[in-house]
Amino acid sequence: MFSETETFSKARSGFTPLGGATSIRGKVAAGERVSRTEMETAKRLEWNAEITAVREDRDQEAFARLFSHFAPRVKAFLMKSGSSPEFAEECTQEVMATIWRKAHMFDGSKASVSTWIFTIARNRKIDMIRKQRRPEPEDLPWGPEEEPSQTDALIIEEETERLGKAIAELPEKQRKLIERAYFGELSHSEIAEETGLPLGTIKSRIRLALERLRHSMS
Repeated sequence: MFSETETFSKARSGFTPLGGATSIRGKVAAGERVSRTEMETAKRLEWNAEITAVREDRDQEAFARLFSHFAPRVKAFLMKSGSSPEFAEECTQEVMATIWRKAHMFDGSKASVSTWIFTIARNRKIDMIRKQRRPEPEDLPWGPEEEPSQTDALIIEEETERLGKAIAELPEKQRKLIERAYFGELSHSEIAEETGLPLGTIKSRIRLALERLRHSMS
């Protein structure tokens, strides 16, 4: 029997994600066209199976695949809605812990796994902000009673994937600084100490990188 700490350690260590459904992979390998609807259906069935395995068997590897796929997307979603990297990381950990503990509450007839997880993230963020007595960010686009639709959740996932691709396409010097600043959660001064680069150079490269990302995401 694994403790929750051991479970999260395994999840973060990196099991291989499932990716698309086997039948879809077969069609792609055969050069057949795969529609958007087929892809979305395959993803939905795949994640439903993972949640079921966590719910019924407390399957560590199924949870690891969920963690690997959704944790970075939840963090990016929280940061996009105005959270700091530190707050987003803490909230993401709480969200993934909730998924592990409350997988039995998921109802596939009411929502997709993606919608369910992003709804948990939204609610957990609101709870944490209230506990810290911090004002709700003005750009948060929904209130406590509204739930994101499946379409909204898919859009969030697509935008997160686009952002990841845009970061990967940055010049290496800019990409490494962006990763340190926004994923490594380092300040500009800390990056300067770590890399030996002048502070002005770091700020300039990050500014150029952000401009490139805005252009790519527009």
